[in-house]
Amino acid sequence: MNDIADHGVRFGRIAAMLPVKDMTKAYDFYTNVLGFKKTFENGNPVGFMILKRDQGEVHLTLQPNHKAADFNVAHLMVDNVDALHAVCQQYGLRIIKSLQDKDYGLRAFVFEGPDGNRIDVGQPI
Repeated sequence: MNDIADHGVRFGRIAAMLPVKDMTKAYDFYTNVLGFKKTFENGNPVGFMILKRDQGEVHLTLQPNHKAADFNVAHLMVDNVDALHAVCQQYGLRIIKSLQDKDYGLRAFVFEGPDGNRIDVGQPI
């Protein structure tokens, strides 16, 4: 690390901030399909929510006019990418990039969540 960027600060995890059109639908997906648990919500109606699972964390923010990006908005590292790929297929999620071993040392795929957010999922090989 160069001297300019070294501030004596250790970085922890970083959380993905995902815009969603429908908070109820997004909450259902991330909790019932991916197994996250709600740890915080704010607003009435709810406009912001924090969901956690193991070391993973997503922050959902209500954006009624959200338009899906055509690029990956989050990367999720898991310990069994094949199992999560099977879950995505079971629930009929759109697979953007098929499951394969990458030359940069990950087995990975990309799926699209209910609001069109593309999530890259990987496991070290």
